[in-house]
Amino acid sequence: MSLLLIAKNRDFSSLEKALLVKDPNLDVEIWPRVENKERVHFAVCWNHPEKVLGNYPNLRAVSSLGAGVNHLLDDESLSDDIPICRLITDALQDQMAEYVLNSVVNYRLHIWDYYENKKKGVWEQKSTIPIKYSPVGIMGMGEMGTNVATLLAQQGYAVSGWSRSKKDIEGVTSYAGNNELNDFLSETKILVNLLPLTDETEGILDLDLFKKLKQPGYLINVGRGDHLVEEDLIYAFDMDYLEGACLDVFEEEPLPNNHSFWNRKQIMVTPHIAAITPAREAAKVLVENYKRAMSGMDLLYEVDRERGY
Repeated sequence: MSLLLIAKNRDFSSLEKALLVKDPNLDVEIWPRVENKERVHFAVCWNHPEKVLGNYPNLRAVSSLGAGVNHLLDDESLSDDIPICRLITDALQDQMAEYVLNSVVNYRLHIWDYYENKKKGVWEQKSTIPIKYSPVGIMGMGEMGTNVATLLAQQGYAVSGWSRSKKDIEGVTSYAGNNELNDFLSETKILVNLLPLTDETEGILDLDLFKKLKQPGYLINVGRGDHLVEEDLIYAFDMDYLEGACLDVFEEEPLPNNHSFWNRKQIMVTPHIAAITPAREAAKVLVENYKRAMSGMDLLYEVDRERGY
């Protein structure tokens, strides 16, 4: 029985080493070098080739190498009876919270404006936006969203969260369901997207939503690229519904060289680095889930296929 690592373009050497340190008896294979497809019982995937999972007849479970699982849910070659799990670690959650806090502070201190001014040799002082005028709203209050909200609240921000169901988090105002979305948006100046990507949330970051923020708003998208209607973001800048955005995820990755986002000074682009899975922590969760799958036990962070997360 083997554990297979699958990705189109990724160096798995550090993860393979960490897995074998955690369990020296583990049989780890790296796609496409698979000696015997029938021996593959557990797969770990990120940006994997289409329909490749259908090649392994004895597959018992599949794990994402991150918090997102839409790439697995969309794979038609993966049987519906094979459980899917996400990868959540303390380090991933901490990285995400730090990324969002950094983005919020950079917005308030006009850091990206100063960066642009430096390139032009312009000396111009700007007034820092006070915390009290920077209410943050977080869409998606799972493990990641809760951790982000808690850190921001501890820093003195007015924080609200919107999710499918109500949450009880100290210092965070909770909104739930479509009936409370408009109320949530009306209290939000800085919008953070951490939603899972589902049929209901695809394209949710559109012009209609941007109009309902405290204007001009600011967007931080660390969810998925397909949450955002890219044309609407540009229009929202032109109509002063938004004054800026920090984007870590995109419809197409890597972001094409000729994409309009590169030339928009209102947009900060980072290459999907808000939370990168540390090999040692990833190995701990993956080995545990591998053993659970082999024993027929429930998996850690197993996904509800109907909900999509």
